[in-house]
Amino acid sequence: MFLSLRHSFMFLVTLFLTSKASLQDAPVTKISVTNRNIQSFTNAGRGNIITGISQFKRYLSRFGYLKNNDAFSDKFDASFESALIKYQRNLGLQVTGKLDSNTVSQMITPRCGVPDTRKTRHHQNRIHNTTHFVYFPGKPRWSHDNDMPMTLTYGFSRDYMIHKLSLQEIRETFKRAFSRWSSVIPVSFVEAEDYGFADIKIGFYSGDHGDGEPFDGVLGVLAHSFSPEIGRLHLDAAETWAVDFKVTKSEVAVDLESVATHEIGHLLGLSHSSVKEAVMYPSLRPRDKRADLNIDDIKGVQSLYGSNPNFRSQWSLESDISANHGEKFGVDTFRLFIIGLIIVIALFYII
Repeated sequence: MFLSLRHSFMFLVTLFLTSKASLQDAPVTKISVTNRNIQSFTNAGRGNIITGISQFKRYLSRFGYLKNNDAFSDKFDASFESALIKYQRNLGLQVTGKLDSNTVSQMITPRCGVPDTRKTRHHQNRIHNTTHFVYFPGKPRWSHDNDMPMTLTYGFSRDYMIHKLSLQEIRETFKRAFSRWSSVIPVSFVEAEDYGFADIKIGFYSGDHGDGEPFDGVLGVLAHSFSPEIGRLHLDAAETWAVDFKVTKSEVAVDLESVATHEIGHLLGLSHSSVKEAVMYPSLRPRDKRADLNIDDIKGVQSLYGSNPNFRSQWSLESDISANHGEKFGVDTFRLFIIGLIIVIALFYII
């Protein structure tokens, strides 16, 4: 049940209860819930007026599900129900059109700041072949005169850096994150000597930092990046970034490699996936790690850039094995047919 949710619930409630701001003033990237009002939210339906519904509307507006409205009411209206249904579908949740516990739990989980609905969806559902990856509108990708293989450079802002982790730890973490993507596509990533000339510029920023997407402090939005070929990757400097949970004991620690790998996916042209195991799923709980590319991530990025010629995965091997079995089955069937035909002819002449 919702009351037993770990990490994200406990710390978001603490953050909001210690604030004197009203719900109307709360950031649209964070949802405030307590043990006292959660039941009223989960029981709410169309036509109900419940104090606090407006914050859910502002949250859905922030991530692309409702048109922006500075005067969102606390009424559970038809447009709110429709937005909830879209949100539940996009996040791979059970579609109820209600503020059920799973939906509220998802909304209080820290996430990427890139909206979920600014995308071109690719959905394919066949036997043993289901994909849910999505692109940004127009399927933008890095071109560099369409040369493949391609090399992109990245650099770290010395002016916008954190100090709880060493620069070396950050560099090594991003190197691993970039290598996860380069292992599956013909694109390599090299750290630039000059940050100003790098294709991809990485920095840690606080609050309003001039790109129209201000950060909101601890948890809430963790990071955001931009579609190709803008090349900007911004992380919230207020987070407790971790590269090793054995060293970083904080209950609100966020895995840097998981977030870096996710944001690089955006830089390459992927939007959010509804597959919860995918790197491109929009949310990540504190102290969780999800940095390994899922089949959905791989197929999505390969649809934009093609496959790294040295890449072999379990699912591609299984596909080859299935094809080989099919070919073998066809050959064996033909052989049996010929043998059977010879036997029939022989029996005809004997009789």
